[in-house]
Amino acid sequence: MAVFVAASNFLVQYPINYMGLEDFLTYGALSYPLTFLITDLCNRRYGKFIARKIVYLGFFLGIFITLFFSTNFEDLISIRIAIGSGSAFLIAQLLDVQIFDKLRGKTWFVAPFTSSLIGSFVDTFLFFSIAFYGTDLNWVTLGLGDFIVKISLALLMLIPFRLLMFKIKDVAKYQVKIS
Repeated sequence: MAVFVAASNFLVQYPINYMGLEDFLTYGALSYPLTFLITDLCNRRYGKFIARKIVYLGFFLGIFITLFFSTNFEDLISIRIAIGSGSAFLIAQLLDVQIFDKLRGKTWFVAPFTSSLIGSFVDTFLFFSIAFYGTDLNWVTLGLGDFIVKISLALLMLIPFRLLMFKIKDVAKYQVKIS
């Protein structure tokens, strides 16, 4: 989790200069959606309390790695990226955990896709507005491109989620109901 967070924080600084995508997309958009897959698989296997702990651990380690390796403290944008990333990650991932847990009993793809969709929207808005609002960067367009990629990858991540789902036991089957 922490590796994907730190890598995404570094890669978001670099637009994809291919086929005119530089105004719409950064490399960070390609690595970050994997954090939602990790959160959802942990939630499926261990439940929401452990998934939250993994989010907190990923948050602290990811921020530490980001601050240590990729934050230029002389550059305000770099600092804003670190703050925006940490804030957006924590809020969006905790929201993802909660939504996933509420939708757990539905058809297998409803919980991971819906939680990733809503979490990705919140994450994208918070990150891009904190990191780039008031700059010359067209952050709304970049944010829209980022969100489209996150949703596309969330759909694609349903494949490994489904395959890995068979390898792990759903914690809901083993929880004791207290009346």
